Order: sequence, then structure tokens, then C-alpha cells
Amino acid sequence: MIKALYVDDDIDISTIVEMCLEMNENFEVLCVNSGNQALVKSEAWQPDIILLDYMMPEMDGPETFLRLLQNPATKDIPVVFVTAKTMQEDVSKLLELGAKGVISKPFDPLSLATEIQAFLR
Repeated sequence: MIKALYVDDDIDISTIVEMCLEMNENFEVLCVNSGNQALVKSEAWQPDIILLDYMMPEMDGPETFLRLLQNPATKDIPVVFVTAKTMQEDVSKLLELGAKGVISKPFDPLSLATEIQAFLR
């Protein structure tokens, strides 16, 4: 079972991601809608992967990611950004920070689970 934490301030997109992944019997999904919630839930739940939106109010995705890296309990959890910011320089910056990868919004709901599994291989 792959435990995936999805972090996005857009509740509608979170619902779509949750539905897409839970259609695949290999996934257990937990959705939160802020960077602060992501920090708390990731430490407590210990997901196998964190899917992180880039643009969020208060604490954006990159800031959330840096804080995850600073915590010994979450620093080794792979993070994949799910974002509309997919210009080459944006993607390169995220990969340099240590992200496992980037999935662009809008994403293909039918291939989302497969894409995520590929990042875990």
C-alpha cells in the first residue's frame, strides 16, 4: 500500500486527486490544504510520498518542502510537486531543491497513479 499525502489549498483539485488515486487499490490518500498541515501530518502519518502544490497562501510549496527537509522525521520522504508552474526554470529549481519530480496541472486523471508510482521506483 502506497501512502500518499496530497497538499493543495484548492479543495476541488484535492478531491479529484483523492478519487483518482483511490481508484487504484495500491493507494491510501490523505489530503491537507496548507503547508502547516502538511508538516504536522507528514510527521505523524509518515507517507511514502508527498504530492505538493507550488502556489499556496501563507506557506508555499517550496517553503513547505524546505521545512520538510529540515525535520529528521520527514527529510527522507520523497516529494513531487503538482503544479501549473512548469516552465523549465521552475522545474529545474524544484529538482535542484531535491524534489523527486514535477507533475504538471492539469494532470491526466487516468495516468496519475502510474506517474506517482514511477517516482517511487
